[in-house]
Amino acid sequence: MSKTPLIRVPLQSLDVMMPLHIVVDVDGYIQHVGPTMAKVFGDTPHIGVRMLDLFDLRRPDEAAIVRMLRAGATGKVLLKRKDRAQTQMIGVAVTLPGYEGILVNLSFGISIFDAVAQYRLAGSDFAPTDLTLELLYLAEANSAAMAESRALNMRLHGAVTQAGAEATTDTLTGLQNRRALDQALLRLIERDIPFTLAHLDLDFFKSVNDTFGHAAGDRVLVEVARVLQDETRDEDTVARVGGDEFVLVFAGLTDQQRLSTVAERIIQRLEEPISFGREMCRISATIGLVSSTQYDAPDASRMLVDADLALYESKGAGRAQFSFFGQGPKGPGGRDAQKIA
Repeated sequence: MSKTPLIRVPLQSLDVMMPLHIVVDVDGYIQHVGPTMAKVFGDTPHIGVRMLDLFDLRRPDEAAIVRMLRAGATGKVLLKRKDRAQTQMIGVAVTLPGYEGILVNLSFGISIFDAVAQYRLAGSDFAPTDLTLELLYLAEANSAAMAESRALNMRLHGAVTQAGAEATTDTLTGLQNRRALDQALLRLIERDIPFTLAHLDLDFFKSVNDTFGHAAGDRVLVEVARVLQDETRDEDTVARVGGDEFVLVFAGLTDQQRLSTVAERIIQRLEEPISFGREMCRISATIGLVSSTQYDAPDASRMLVDADLALYESKGAGRAQFSFFGQGPKGPGGRDAQKIA
């Protein structure tokens, strides 16, 4: 009857094949650990320390493990490191030939990603045949793909946002355009928010273009936009709807006294000379206003027409006037303007 030979594997070979292994004596005290397990322990003393003083045994219990080891090997053993990270590990243990000790081979299982970060591990810390490497490579590839996807989504979102902004913005002045104005009016009407619409037209703007050129006209338009933004609130809409035509929408504001003050202030500021090089450009403004409260059911198109009518009524009374639809023009100080023949 032949005797089965005992094969003794050098510890150096175990370190290569099972870098996460632990060798303990029959009493459970650690005699040797693989290089990756040494990283897991870090500065924690472990040689000569009872293994179960460094790990919490989740299952099976210690008595069951002893019974299985007497039979030669255990099934799956779940452990948790007794450290701040409390990394969970999966292992299997076998009795070494001649009951010289116990070999415990461990793996991180589903805790692998946390463990790699916690213990600063790399691919070289795992056995070449370990499927963990494949999982890490797949995760790395997935992470890279996700990062690229996020970057692409950010670029696309930025492009969409920019395109949306360009589609609703006047390129010269930075004000809203007619499309944005229509959207703002629709929102206010749908939400039943009262508002006042003001149509503003620049006086003598053609003379600026004819005298000093279109570059001077552009300079004037940019300055007009700045004044209109200064004199309105964040919740208001200021739009350039034509060459020298602007529409202002005052959300939630229909009080004519307050609106008159705003209109007067805008007219006064726009009468201040605007410098262009060594030249001084002079303009003024005429305004027509209409409030949503003047209608049983406000309609944006009708209100734009009525504001335009109020504007031309103001122009008929002279420059630098403003008027509310159906009420006649007003001059400086809110006084009723005298019509100029």
